[in-house]
Amino acid sequence: MLSRFTMAYRTGYTGVIMFKIVHDLYWLFKGVRVFALVGESGTGKSFRAKLVAQKYNIDLIIDDGLLIQGDAIVAGKSAKREKLYMAAVKTALFHDKTHRDQVARVLQKKRWKKILLIGTSEKMVRKIAERLQLPHPHKIIKIEDIATREDIERAVQSRRVEGKHVIPVPAIEIKRSYPRIFYDSVRVFLQKNLTSPGLTAPKLYEKSVVRPEFSKRGRVAISESALSQMVIHCIDEFDDAIRIKKITVRSDSQGYRLTVVIELPFGTQLSGNIHNLQQYIIDNIERFTGILIEEVNLVIDRFSN
Repeated sequence: MLSRFTMAYRTGYTGVIMFKIVHDLYWLFKGVRVFALVGESGTGKSFRAKLVAQKYNIDLIIDDGLLIQGDAIVAGKSAKREKLYMAAVKTALFHDKTHRDQVARVLQKKRWKKILLIGTSEKMVRKIAERLQLPHPHKIIKIEDIATREDIERAVQSRRVEGKHVIPVPAIEIKRSYPRIFYDSVRVFLQKNLTSPGLTAPKLYEKSVVRPEFSKRGRVAISESALSQMVIHCIDEFDDAIRIKKITVRSDSQGYRLTVVIELPFGTQLSGNIHNLQQYIIDNIERFTGILIEEVNLVIDRFSN
């Protein structure tokens, strides 16, 4: 028999799905399309964002917590201004309610048809879309599709050695909003292989190069023991009859992957319950830490009396 908590969780989860369907239909009727540019950190996504926007006639860009239209920052706050890496991740994911509500309100008021979300993984851009009440991306562009391997390697090397990041707006905009992290500016011509039909002349874009405080301190990640303790707490809160045998934590550029070996009481109803537990772990850890949980694998070792 499911606990009252589990049944309430299921009901709430269904409500969230229905809300998402209604929202997606709302944007669909408005003719809105969401694009995403995905690639590992430091591979040059922000550097090429304007080129992608030009090719697909995209009106708005979401990049590291900022809403950008043309050469102006119209809403949001930059993750680049954060002093700690984890705080920067939370900002990029619109973890703070005041931050995401401000950007969502501007999106509701502005007239636009296409928006580009930039992230390190497909899950990240889906999460951004959900938090800004947008449909999931209908077209995902990988950095490897628009940049050569040599270009990507140079970008990664620059990030690793010099800690340089790019914001796709002119220097004057960054100097006005974030003068303390401004480093340099660069101008780039739109390449021919990315031009849109009917474009008669190359266009010049200016991008700002910044050096955030967190890039000087190195990447900060959550420890395996701390993450394991969070998993234990989530499972105990979900159903204290479940016993944990082993937790394995792996991380990569897309997020954390967890494998949890559990022991279930004999007679436990599995249909839907395991999926709910997986989602409960993901939702709670992401909400309280801001990190991305790419997957949670639950392995049932045995049933106990």
